[in-house]
Amino acid sequence: MAPTAVVGAGAWGSALAIHLARLGRAVRLWVFEPELAALIAERRENPWYLPGVPIPPEATPTSSLEEVVAEASCVIVAVPSHVFRGVATRLVACAPDGVPVVSATKGLEEGTQQRMSEILDSLTGGTRPVAALSGPTFALEVAQGLPTAAVLAAREPEVASGLQQALSSPSLRFYTQTDLVGVELGGALKNVMAIAAGLSDGLELGTNARAALLTRGLAEITRLGVALGARPATFAGLAGLGDLVLTCTGPLSRNRRLGIELGQGRPLAEILGATRAVVEGVRTTAAALALGARHGVSLPITTEVGAVLFEAKPPRQALASLLARQARTEEEPGEAPGGPPLIAAPGRGRRGREHRA
Repeated sequence: MAPTAVVGAGAWGSALAIHLARLGRAVRLWVFEPELAALIAERRENPWYLPGVPIPPEATPTSSLEEVVAEASCVIVAVPSHVFRGVATRLVACAPDGVPVVSATKGLEEGTQQRMSEILDSLTGGTRPVAALSGPTFALEVAQGLPTAAVLAAREPEVASGLQQALSSPSLRFYTQTDLVGVELGGALKNVMAIAAGLSDGLELGTNARAALLTRGLAEITRLGVALGARPATFAGLAGLGDLVLTCTGPLSRNRRLGIELGQGRPLAEILGATRAVVEGVRTTAAALALGARHGVSLPITTEVGAVLFEAKPPRQALASLLARQARTEEEPGEAPGGPPLIAAPGRGRRGREHRA
């Protein structure tokens, strides 16, 4: 059986490699740092990003990207969003034709505001199967084999179902989706809301405040997602609500931890400088604000998170600004009063405004 390539040996890439190796698959794990590749090969664990979790012998680390993808049956990319384009440019040049490329990166490219699948499509001209892996997945728990459910999204149902068969196990259950836009946006934007939830927790505002932020945050994510062509129902699923709840409440969430420390008065640069791990929510906040401005979508929580991150606005003042907003109805525009929301037609963004059923 041809090996599966996992590109990126942070906590998430390492966890996916461990999961696949546990299934008996041959896995090639690309490690950017030659020093770390040598450490993983010697110790059979990732001491920088996932210490203490054994890596099965079926997973082979290497710092040669060409070696990792050359004979792969599937390529899973789990690198930070700000290096995704550079890494993807290299791998699509040497990966076998027709091999699916799966983005496991939960972020947006800051300058272009593109989703990772859009970057892959732009590099391949749409000639290669592209998918996204997302959902409520803490890397450590996946690596430990704890029960997890996630989503594999692709425009072509047969691509998603094929990956589902290849990557699922009793401990990691994959559902399929064709709403690639919604799945990727849900995975990226929940990191912004996790920073907001962390700010609230750091200020010790209580669980009521956190619940309000999660609920209104989901509405905000859905508004932007629908404007970009996603289906509203996607955000009620694993890649939306599921990932939002996990990342905004779980103790392993890097984005929530960043918010907590900001709320406690620690400077952003100091927080980021103290960890090897990438906190995707910072760059995603900037990208989301640019998308909201481009599409005319109101993003009040994201705006205040951005003010804290980029304008040094005091966290308590930022959350007070949210509470001071003009009182309004909870119903979104286009909802039926007293009834269920009227669903937008799939694939219609703000330019044509949604057709209502």
